[in-house]
Amino acid sequence: MEHSMESLGIVPIINAAGSVTHLSASPISADVAHAMAAAAQSSIDVADTQGRASEIIGQYTGAEAGMVTSGASAGLLLGAAACIAGLNAGAMDKLPDTTGMRNEFIVPRSHRNSYDHAVRAAGGRFVEVGVADRIVGVGVRDTEGWELEGAITERTAGFFYVARPDARPPLPVVAGIARRHGLPLLVDAAAELPPSGNLRRFIDEGADLVVFSGGKAIGGPMASGILCGRRTLIASALLQQLDLDFEFDAWQPPASLIDKDALKCVPRHGIGRSCKVGKEQIVGLLLALQAFVATSDAERESRSTLITRALLTALHGLPLLDTRIIPDAEGRGVPRVEITVAATLDAQVLADRLRAGSPSVRVDAGRARSSVLLLIPTCLSSRDIAPIAAAFAKAVRT
Repeated sequence: MEHSMESLGIVPIINAAGSVTHLSASPISADVAHAMAAAAQSSIDVADTQGRASEIIGQYTGAEAGMVTSGASAGLLLGAAACIAGLNAGAMDKLPDTTGMRNEFIVPRSHRNSYDHAVRAAGGRFVEVGVADRIVGVGVRDTEGWELEGAITERTAGFFYVARPDARPPLPVVAGIARRHGLPLLVDAAAELPPSGNLRRFIDEGADLVVFSGGKAIGGPMASGILCGRRTLIASALLQQLDLDFEFDAWQPPASLIDKDALKCVPRHGIGRSCKVGKEQIVGLLLALQAFVATSDAERESRSTLITRALLTALHGLPLLDTRIIPDAEGRGVPRVEITVAATLDAQVLADRLRAGSPSVRVDAGRARSSVLLLIPTCLSSRDIAPIAAAFAKAVRT
């Protein structure tokens, strides 16, 4: 495979920066790759396959239904579109034009981020609530439930929530407000795995729609994700993604997921049509999900610990570097190697040298201004240890 890529001028890197999208997320296992290759050589009914995916995703998340998406951002777009349009084919056809529709998503101000552009792309408009004193560091308070409830109007389509370990208000508080007012709650949990218990946690706490990345901790295809939640909302999301070039009488959507009797017509191709999912992504994501659940959090942490210890040993004694293992600050069981670079060598310059080397080694340079680099083991294997050590040895002496 590496030879095939190099024949195209594409050279693999060593990714010690973690499962970030710009470095192609996580590698997939040989079993998943084999299954995807087999799927690529077969023909399937995509809608029926999404119906089966819904059953499998529901089994592992506790949700009424689910679907495979082309990444977490696509899941946010489809989830927002479902909250806005429901099963109204006319409304689906107009998106992202939401004139005359409920299109506002109430969000705690501390939850706004670049990725929520996906909600706006569907025609959603954010109504920010609260003051994030806690995040700014000038106080202890963040947005509170009474502020969220006070922002509800006739234009409200739902609530938007970014699930993080320190997110405020607590999700059950927001879910309770949403439920009292009959409004959906869309939760962005793209990077909230592990622990594997989070697959069920957000649904259990009252979310109506939850988005997970498929290409990070789950180990599925890079451009895959999960949208799970209430059946009617998932049906709306799927309808806005599928190829719907059918006459109504001939149309046979998956009955377990889409109630044809609830629709007066086949909707037009929806706003999510450009987010279509390949058969390879569906099969790969589902098998990766099964493997992820079958592996305990303790096993994952043990693997990460072994790699970080091996890195620490391999880097020991290199000049200008002070190395140690630090725990995962967010409690996900992924320790990492923290490298403090001596003042005589700029940490960003060191990261750039590693990047320019052969093989190219990528590190987490998010704290380079504080003279700190991180090595994250998520995408590494034991065969990467020696090349990483050699790259550092060369870079610090350049």
